Amino acid sequence: MNRKALYGLAVALLLPLTCYWVLKYASENAVDMPRKYLLDTVVERVEKGKMITDSIWHTTANIRLQNQLGDTVSLYDKKGKIIVADFFFTHCGSICPKLTANMAKLQQSFIRGGDVRKKIDTSIVQFISFSVDPERDSVSALKDYADRFGVNHDNWWMLTGNRDSIYKFAFEELKVDKFSTEPISPDFVHTSRFVLMDRDYVVRGYYNGLDSNSLSKLARDIGLLMLEKDKKQKSEVFSQIIDLSWLWLVIVLLVTFFVLYMRGRRKLNG
Repeated sequence: MNRKALYGLAVALLLPLTCYWVLKYASENAVDMPRKYLLDTVVERVEKGKMITDSIWHTTANIRLQNQLGDTVSLYDKKGKIIVADFFFTHCGSICPKLTANMAKLQQSFIRGGDVRKKIDTSIVQFISFSVDPERDSVSALKDYADRFGVNHDNWWMLTGNRDSIYKFAFEELKVDKFSTEPISPDFVHTSRFVLMDRDYVVRGYYNGLDSNSLSKLARDIGLLMLEKDKKQKSEVFSQIIDLSWLWLVIVLLVTFFVLYMRGRRKLNG
């Protein structure tokens, strides 16, 4: 077998092996991203002659309230940030102090860094706590409560304002009653759930704010959402790599070319 034939054989053998190892590496390093919640609708459209189904996920509506510093702020003021939200009230004698303490630890962990969070800048994470008893939770009450737990005011809002707006936001926008293990009265939002929203204000997770394992998962998911933008930018190129339809066509064509080439060589030598 001459040198050209050996080259042809090497290409025919190495190409599928190379593709196999690329796909194997990609699958082993695949990341399980936090799933999206609150599906609004499903639409169908035609693209390049193919029917494509798209899921339209619910984008959390804006809400404007007053924070513990007396500033009027809105959810959409924090564009491009990952948001962690919960619901509490300052005179709560049951779960609220523990929820706030755990949120404070989460906030501090991003400042200190560590494991998956060591590369996370606190400026891209916004913590928000909504008072479910805004009539009694004045700005000064929220400020005193926040200081008691060592809250960093730069990226953690404790909010008060119109009660109906807060409750509508909790039930209609974040739907905390559907993803809470404890029963929630429509007259009083009392839940242990932390809610995670991505940069597009889409809900990406509900976590038990009293459970250390659930909080660890929340911290990990925040880190994953930070990488999601880069993943989207690379998705088009990566999808071409893992599209086996064209890959196997190339392999078949190369193998066919090699077989025909070898037959031609034998006829010339015969």
